[in-house]
Amino acid sequence: MDKQSKIILISGPTASGKSNFAVKIAKKINGEIINADSMQVYRQLKILTARPNKKEQENIKHHMYGVINLNEKFSTGQWLETAIKKIKEVKKRKKIPILVGGTGLYFQSLIDGLVKIPEIPIKFRNKIRLIHKKNGQEKFYKKLLLIDPNVKDKFDPNDKQRSIRAFEIKLFTKISMYEWLNKTKSEFKSNEFLKLYINFKREDLIKRISLRTKKMIEKGAIKEVKRFIKLKIQKDLSVNRVIGIDEMTQYLDKKINLDQAQELISIKTRQYAKRQATWARSRMLSWKKINPIKINDYIKRLKKSALKLDQLT
Repeated sequence: MDKQSKIILISGPTASGKSNFAVKIAKKINGEIINADSMQVYRQLKILTARPNKKEQENIKHHMYGVINLNEKFSTGQWLETAIKKIKEVKKRKKIPILVGGTGLYFQSLIDGLVKIPEIPIKFRNKIRLIHKKNGQEKFYKKLLLIDPNVKDKFDPNDKQRSIRAFEIKLFTKISMYEWLNKTKSEFKSNEFLKLYINFKREDLIKRISLRTKKMIEKGAIKEVKRFIKLKIQKDLSVNRVIGIDEMTQYLDKKINLDQAQELISIKTRQYAKRQATWARSRMLSWKKINPIKINDYIKRLKKSALKLDQLT
């Protein structure tokens, strides 16, 4: 397969330097960058989402950054549809698409396709959650195996979220979640993807997160949150989950001081990074784990061929 057929995917926990790595690769192999981060799509939140600015983009074409208004909903399906379109456009220009971000579900939908399960009413979903609450995870999982034996050994029996999802899908559609998954196909062949995951040591990542949080505040995170508050965004929209909004709001309301807000943001970011790492361990097993210490040396040796990236370990 020639290099123009490749689609490079770069992931890793938050604050691992994914965007910078993607830019360095793009400069070497004539690539264009496509956003795969669910929070960096929002137009009005540059600082808290750590969106690459013009200087950081280094004249490399970037797509799907800051394209959605804060009051708009943006689903995985919408991202996938747009990402596929952008990938094809980049390939037409004889360039290499490089998708970078920390949203595991985005990458999963691109690699495996998106499951087209009928929408399940919220009342029905709440009913399943109530069953789970009454039974607890262990008993609930046993009930799940009775109605859908296909889920056995497919995921961790302690995984509450996936257990509930499998239960509601089987009960509502009468079809196993894994039968739905088997019907799902990607737009691209599996050997078109070159999947790279920046694998930072936990202690090193914690230091990077603390430093980035400090820089965010210095760059104007407080003003950004002030503007966000004035927009009076609906509470049910996913943009409210952007780390830093709640903490900075507490600071502006004089409930906590700035040092406390900074520490809370760092703690929440570390928790998010841990969730990303957990996702990677269970669902990104085929991705090449990259030692961040070796990145700069490798970039210096990199030739204009995406295939050479396979050697990075």
